[in-house]
Amino acid sequence: MKNHLRTTMLIFCGAILLMGTVGCGETNQINEDAAIPANAPVEYADVFTDEIGETTGTGEEGLQGETEDTTGGDGNTSIHVVAVGDNLVQQSVYQSAQAHSADGVSYNFDYCYENVKPLIDGDLNIINQETLICGDEFEISGSNFNFNSPTELGDTVIDMGFNVITMCNNHLLDKGESGLNACLNYWDMKMSEHPEVLTCGVYRDYVDMQKIRTKEVCGKNVAFLSYTENTNGYSLPNNSELEIIYTSQEDLIQQQIQLANQMADIVVVTCHWGAEDTYTVTDGVRALAQKIIDWGADVIIGTHPHVAHTMEYLTRADGTQGFVFYSLGNFISAQTDHINLIGELADFDIVVQDNETVTIENVQVTPVITHYDDGSLSNLRLYPYSMYTDELASQHGLPYCTSSTGPSYQVWSMEKIRELFETSVPEQFRKYE
Repeated sequence: MKNHLRTTMLIFCGAILLMGTVGCGETNQINEDAAIPANAPVEYADVFTDEIGETTGTGEEGLQGETEDTTGGDGNTSIHVVAVGDNLVQQSVYQSAQAHSADGVSYNFDYCYENVKPLIDGDLNIINQETLICGDEFEISGSNFNFNSPTELGDTVIDMGFNVITMCNNHLLDKGESGLNACLNYWDMKMSEHPEVLTCGVYRDYVDMQKIRTKEVCGKNVAFLSYTENTNGYSLPNNSELEIIYTSQEDLIQQQIQLANQMADIVVVTCHWGAEDTYTVTDGVRALAQKIIDWGADVIIGTHPHVAHTMEYLTRADGTQGFVFYSLGNFISAQTDHINLIGELADFDIVVQDNETVTIENVQVTPVITHYDDGSLSNLRLYPYSMYTDELASQHGLPYCTSSTGPSYQVWSMEKIRELFETSVPEQFRKYE
C-alpha cells in the first residue's frame, strides 16, 4: 500500500469481515490476510495457508456502499483525527454520574462529559478505555487495581462520538480472565449495535491475534494496533486462549506493523507505556517509539503516565516521518494531584499523498481539565480550557484534598494550568481556544 517501508512478506488471501459503513465511508474490517508468525503453533498453520476463493477486499476493492470524496484538488486525502488519553473512571467519577441520574441509582455520564462532547468531531475519534466494562455479573468498582465501570459508560463513550476504542492497558486483568472475557463480550455487543465502532488491543485467541483491525475511512484503509507495557503484575492462566501483546514483544510488534502496512494505507499504533506522574519520557519509550515509526507506523498515541507528555515528529532512514504523542495524560479521572487533572485532546490530520506517502499535519493539542467541587470530589466533570474560568478554578476542590506528594501538587489556578500544560506541550502544537 504505502510507498515507505515496503516489505517482501508473502501475504496469503483470506476473508475480510465487513461490519457496515457510516459517516465518511467508514467500514470496520478484520484482516484475515495474516502472514504466518515465526512462533505460530503448528496446529494453526492451515489457518494462514489455506486458499480461500473469493474475498471481499482490503479497502481498495470490494467495499460496500458509497464513500464521501475527501480528495483535494492535489490528489491528497485528509482524515481528521481527534484523540484523548485515559478514560480513568475511578469511584468518584461514577459516583458523580450516579448523583446526577434521574433516580440516583443508575448512571448519567452525560453530565461528566457534556462540556467536551462538541470537540469529539473527527472522522476518527480515538479513546483509551482504561477501565473494564464487564457487565452486570461483576461488581462495579473503581479504586486501586480493581476497576469495573457501569455499562452506561460505554453508551456515553459511543454517544460522544468515539469510534475507535483501545482496550490494551495495565488494567486488563483487574477482574481476571473471566472479567476480560466479559469485557470483550460487552464490546462485541456494542459493536453489533454500532457498526461504526471498532475496538482493538485484546484477542480471543492466537488466531484472532493475527487479524489486523482496520477501518475504511474517507476511502482509505486505516489499521489499528495496541500494546501495553504491563498488566500490574497479573498474568493470564497458562491454559488461557486470550492474547495480550506487551511492548516487550518487539519481534511480534514489528511483524504486525509490517503486515498492517501491506494491507492498509495508514497504520495507527497506541501504546500504554512509560513512567507515571512525571513529565519525563523514558529512554526506553523514546527508543521503542523510533522503532515503531521505522517499522512503518504513521502515528503513535501514547497513554498510561496520567500526565500529559511532549510530542514530536520522528524521521525514518528514507526521510519520511511519523508522529508520536508520548502521552495524552488523563481524559477523565478522580486523581488529586494537579499534574493528573490536565489532559491533552489531540486534533490532527492524517494526509495520504497522491504518491501514497502519509504525513501527519495540523497538529493541535488542547488542555482538558477535570473539575470537582470539594475535597470529596463531588460534581466531577470535564471542561475544555476555552470554557474554564478563574471563577471555576477558584472553586476547584483540589486544594482541599489530602495528597501524599505534598501541598505543592494542590496549587490550582488558570495560571498554574497554563504553566503545567506548557511544561509538556511544545509551543507550535498548543491550542487554547
